[in-house]
Amino acid sequence: MNNGKYVFAQLISFLPQRVFDKFVTKYLGNKYVRHFTCWNQLLCMIFGQPTNRDSLRDLIVIIAAHQNKTYHLGFGKSVTRSNLAKANEKRKYKIF
Repeated sequence: MNNGKYVFAQLISFLPQRVFDKFVTKYLGNKYVRHFTCWNQLLCMIFGQPTNRDSLRDLIVIIAAHQNKTYHLGFGKSVTRSNLAKANEKRKYKIF
């Protein structure tokens, strides 16, 4: 049984979210966004790196496998393949 933070949550704690939010505000990254923010997108894409995911579909499968832990990992509830694909397609790369 896990009594502390997950390893991924510990890694994310080193990221300065306030600095990232300044860039998001500067480039209007969360404009017209309700649920799947740039921060959620960044966390999903970072999660794919240490788990060695090769494709978007593979990434969504592993996130769905950990569906009951997504809140504790910081992803939020609205992680779907279509949300992530649209976010990757439409958001400016300068934010990341």
